[in-house]
Amino acid sequence: MPELERFYLLSHIFISLTGAVLLFAIWYSVRKRFRKVLEEEGGPRRVDKGLAFLSCSIFVWVVSGAWGFISKDLEQGNYFLDHGVRGLLSTANNFFLLYGLFYFEKAPEFIYRNEKSAKVMATVILSVSVLSVGLFGFLGDKVVYGINVSFVPDFLLSSFLSFLMAVAFFRTFRSKELKVVAAISIASIVLMLYSQLPEIISSMDNRFSNYLIRIVAKTSLISIFLVLATNWVIQLAQRPKPGELRLEFLDWSLIRLVLPSRNVPDQALDLGGKTTQFKNLLRFAIRRKFGKGEGQYLEVGKGGEIKGQTYLTRIVDNINQAAGLEEEEKLDRKDLFTFVGQGKYRLRVLPEHIRFDDSLLYEFYEDVENQDYKTIVTNCN
Repeated sequence: MPELERFYLLSHIFISLTGAVLLFAIWYSVRKRFRKVLEEEGGPRRVDKGLAFLSCSIFVWVVSGAWGFISKDLEQGNYFLDHGVRGLLSTANNFFLLYGLFYFEKAPEFIYRNEKSAKVMATVILSVSVLSVGLFGFLGDKVVYGINVSFVPDFLLSSFLSFLMAVAFFRTFRSKELKVVAAISIASIVLMLYSQLPEIISSMDNRFSNYLIRIVAKTSLISIFLVLATNWVIQLAQRPKPGELRLEFLDWSLIRLVLPSRNVPDQALDLGGKTTQFKNLLRFAIRRKFGKGEGQYLEVGKGGEIKGQTYLTRIVDNINQAAGLEEEEKLDRKDLFTFVGQGKYRLRVLPEHIRFDDSLLYEFYEDVENQDYKTIVTNCN
């Protein structure tokens, strides 16, 4: 084995192993320390496993590097075995990345905690893997117009997953005001994708530059994962506990919110003309206070009672504006709402900490559009 290739494989293995162990250790520690917060946040899913899946993805890189050493001792007649193992590792890596994105709130909506879409994507990944191995068995390393046809399906799938990952990371870091990190994450993903091109385009087979790009891309991407984990820890540590939240509806567009950890000790907030946001918050509160089981949930989007995700964000933005909170004190959507799966959310405030003005409540559920809420309140009483 050439010294350059040996250096690359050893660097690949130890960099990947270090990153995977660090990421998994952070996830395990956070899960143990913030278990109650994660259970309350995750609803039926309990613990967010996104970072664990990303860690497993990096562990696949370690196995891939180790196989790089082993495969060099294979006889030339075992090329099909080598390609089959690499295809299997690529499939495992794609699965872990897909299910990692499944838990990212900023991932495209069709994939974020959408079981149906995740199953469809998993089927596509498996099908592409079978197609890739089949093409290699039929065509081998045949090059057509400078392109190795056997590797094309896997590259196209990697391109699509890279796009999903780029969108998720860019949105996540931009929402945290980490624009430089967001840009670096995009560059790292593009480099990672570019490093696969020499497997397809024979004219790009420059060993030194290819190995250098792969090392830089993987090191950068692992660093991005670790920054993501650090932000996750900070977000969990700053999240208000449900027991400290108090919410009272005083009149139309007027609420009283108590949240000491965010410098809102006992403050009446006038939401002004934001009638839609006030009514949506009131719907969440009534269901949380008087609803039973799934009756506490509201479906957001896809024909649900609340039209889309932006309406949840507007509720939080309006409260932040009315309270005059500083940037570091502003509420996040997860501070007030818990995602319970399949597009459904509920209010995080405990039922016993929600109060209503009787006249306001009566005026609301007597409206023709809100008769379902009259039933909810009546059945509870």
